[in-house]
Amino acid sequence: MVFDAPGAVAGIVPEARRLIGAARQAYAGQARPSALLADCARRLDEPLRVALAGQLKAGKSTLLNALVGQDIAPTDATECTRLVTWYRHGATPRVTAFARDGARADVVVRRDRGADGLPGAHGLHFDLSALRWNAPGPRAVEHLDVQWPSEELARTTIVDTPGISSMSQEVSARTSRLLTPSADPGGVALPSADAVVYLLRRLDAADVDFLESIGAGSQHGTARGFAGAAPGFSSGSPLGAVGVVSRADEIGAGRIDALHSARDVASRFATELERTGLCQSVIPVAGLLAFAAATLRQREYAAFEALAAVPTDDLTAALLSADRFARPDLDLPVPPELRAHLAARFGLFGIRLSITLIRLGVRDSASLAAELTQRSGLDELRAVLDIQFAQRAEELKAHSALTGLARVLTAYPGTSADAVLPRVRTLLADVHGFAELRLLGRLRSEDLPLPADDHAELHRLIGGSGVAPHLRLGLPADADRGTQHAHALAAVKKWRARAGHPLADQATTTACLTAARSAEGLLDLLQEPPTTPFARIRRRE
Repeated sequence: MVFDAPGAVAGIVPEARRLIGAARQAYAGQARPSALLADCARRLDEPLRVALAGQLKAGKSTLLNALVGQDIAPTDATECTRLVTWYRHGATPRVTAFARDGARADVVVRRDRGADGLPGAHGLHFDLSALRWNAPGPRAVEHLDVQWPSEELARTTIVDTPGISSMSQEVSARTSRLLTPSADPGGVALPSADAVVYLLRRLDAADVDFLESIGAGSQHGTARGFAGAAPGFSSGSPLGAVGVVSRADEIGAGRIDALHSARDVASRFATELERTGLCQSVIPVAGLLAFAAATLRQREYAAFEALAAVPTDDLTAALLSADRFARPDLDLPVPPELRAHLAARFGLFGIRLSITLIRLGVRDSASLAAELTQRSGLDELRAVLDIQFAQRAEELKAHSALTGLARVLTAYPGTSADAVLPRVRTLLADVHGFAELRLLGRLRSEDLPLPADDHAELHRLIGGSGVAPHLRLGLPADADRGTQHAHALAAVKKWRARAGHPLADQATTTACLTAARSAEGLLDLLQEPPTTPFARIRRRE
């Protein structure tokens, strides 16, 4: 549910569905626009689509495996990492390759074995060499579709994208076309992702340029919208974005305090990203550690337990590098092949941390996995993704569907569907849920002249800490309806007054009005249920 007007609550998804249905009737008999509109309609019923983007070797596939909790994405450098790969929920595992001309074929999936019978460190391998038609031209593989039984994928479709700084311009362009469809010269391209997680190992010009291109496309009414767009449209870029300082354990050279260093780096990245106004949060995550923790095997725990008994000086010398740790001439109670496996799966940071935790009292593999997951930053990232994406899934999907509808109406004018265009423009510009998402991004880039407490309250009121009424109002979960109603009413008065201050600049006024509308929407949600005005009349015996 989103606030469509002050004091009113409207379902944006039913409204989007109605408008798409009206347009489909107008385009009946026209194959191309009808197919595009059918895609828009399906978006409303599908899981949220979240794209993973970043430069080469940023750790996208590893983070995907960690989020899903299974090693389903190849993490070694193969042809698959040069393709856009969709990961969806399916009853049985299946990988399908799609060619540019629409041809499709099943892909052979292999899993290498690691040391001591354990799974290999790089997850699955998708063997494209068996595809006879995989050659340059219209029969080249355009993208892969992976269906896998997973609770996480049942809620969210994850799109793994090629690195934006690939040596091949075409490979990088695949990601650009996916996340900024207005840049696609091939015709009308619909928005493919509802939200994006952008992985950073460092922050250079390529990252900033790409983030700014997404940010420009997600803001309505900008001069950089897609060709021919009127104010109120966006170019189809994702409306929500979160930054991740990936491979965070490497920032501290694998030291036990590596994540503390990574958190400092994340804070610096967040500050530098303020001028893009895109990333609503920047979180440090040790993706390799998170993935290894999610798939920790008992045999690996037993190896760490054995290593924990080695004298500290001897173990420190062995862990100077991954190559040294796997040397067969070292006198350690774990075979060299298994040590190499641990180095590939956990990294030096993960090995040191696991051994330290066991020495501090962790006594089983489940406890170790939980400790490693917590320290990897994955839990914090999940919480942010829940607040920014999952709790706003309907709004994000509706924004993508309406943006797609706008692009179709603009590209194929001259039918009765033109009458739908003003309403679509109004929704994209004025739906309050969209305004909240845009403001959450801009709060990092706009230095509002508000006290720190008021700035925090504004961020919370527009859903920055969650969309539940008590979270928006900063109240405990057990706060009664009357208390919440009183706080919401006070918030309306406060932020309306702030918006009307004669010295407030335009940015501050807009932000305060957005907060006031959020509070008014809460008042509507918290209305007392209607009571029957007449006493119940009992039937005479």
